[in-house]
Amino acid sequence: MEKERVSQEYATEVLDTCLKAGRLMLEGGSETYRVEDTMLRIAHNAGIVGARCFTTTTGIFMSIGKHSYTQLTQVKERNINLEIVDRVNELSREFATKKITLDELQNGLKQISISIPTFPVWLQIIGASIVSPTLMVLFMDDYDWIDFPAAAVIGGLSYGVYLAIKHYTSVRFLSEMLTAIFMGMITICTCNIFPNLMVDNILIGSLMPLVPGVAITNALRDLFDGDLLSGIARATESILTAAALGGGIGIAIKLLWGGM
Repeated sequence: MEKERVSQEYATEVLDTCLKAGRLMLEGGSETYRVEDTMLRIAHNAGIVGARCFTTTTGIFMSIGKHSYTQLTQVKERNINLEIVDRVNELSREFATKKITLDELQNGLKQISISIPTFPVWLQIIGASIVSPTLMVLFMDDYDWIDFPAAAVIGGLSYGVYLAIKHYTSVRFLSEMLTAIFMGMITICTCNIFPNLMVDNILIGSLMPLVPGVAITNALRDLFDGDLLSGIARATESILTAAALGGGIGIAIKLLWGGM
């Protein structure tokens, strides 16, 4: 009886660890197959036989052991933060090679969840300022170098607005739409002041940091791997994000150019 009780406690501990690792990876934007593979590897390296898991974009189900101890964890926040995915994978590899114990793995995952690794806001804005004009050059065949600094300034400023709106609202896709409206209005006003600038070039470059490219890639990866539920959910979320961005730009154009 005591052996069964200890075994159940250990199984529950392993299950909690696997679910926490999977949740952190999904919140960081990892693919479904990678999440499930990491969870199953942790369970296997912990000596658990017969682990099973089912992952969606909003929740993870996992069952382990011959008595099928099963738990569910919800995933409410989903972003693109591959630093989280890398750190969880690194902890999983260290546990597989016996460099750390199960308790140390749990503590490492808890530390990641408490202090989510991310870049400071000012560095993210600088990154958006660099990415916007370079992607403008990549996507536009016909452009003028005078659009380069304008795309950098508007792209960085718009990304800062996006971060600020996202910080104060939990409504999905609202931050993208409001940012796109702001971006469209400031771009049109800037081009009216400086007629040599091209609205299309600046808008395309400034929008690129907000386009859900990684989410679309992960959606296709899940679909090709047979994870139809997760793939369709990710694809739908990406389409709605793109629609919010396009709708915001359309509203700005209608407001400023519609009456001209």
